[in-house]
Parts: sequence; structure tokens; C-alpha cells
Amino acid sequence: MAKVWFIPAGSTLAAYLSGEIDHHAAQSLRQEIDAQVDAHMPELLALDFSGVTFMDSSGVGLILGRGRYIASLGGRLTVQNPPAQIRKMLDLARIHYV
Repeated sequence: MAKVWFIPAGSTLAAYLSGEIDHHAAQSLRQEIDAQVDAHMPELLALDFSGVTFMDSSGVGLILGRGRYIASLGGRLTVQNPPAQIRKMLDLARIHYV
């Protein structure tokens, strides 16, 4: 089961994800992340994947959807600290990360 916790800092909202991101988890993560974005209206949404142990294509959809959503609000998204197995999927999807 995937989890997310948040640390707002100024104009940045950091979302720390952990666990397995599959279809069911991605839906609840999307709702949680969007609610925090709406509450904080950050300029930067930083998704930290350091605690993610598995991700399927639903995780890619989660990232792309959150990127579109934050962009529609005038912000931007970064993907940070993906483990090696997650980096492979992000590379295939041409999603940049730091």
C-alpha cells in the first residue's frame, strides 16, 4: 500500500511517497496530492519517490497528471530521488527527475 506525507515550505510543497504505486494506490494518492496542492497553492510541487518500492504505469499517469494540474495553476513539478527500478520506467516515459 502506498502512502504520502507532505512538508510545505514557503512556495514549495514536498510530497514524500512510499510503498507500491499501482492502479488503486495511484487514485488515492492523486486525491491526497491534489487536496494538498489546493490547500497550499505551491509554486513547486516536489514528488519524492525515495520510498517507492514498486510502480507500474499508473505511477507514470500520476506524475503526468499532477504535472498538468500544477501547471494549470501556474506552478511546476519535479520528480526527485527515484530508486533505480523506478528510474528505468521514468526514462522510458521520458519523465525527467533529479
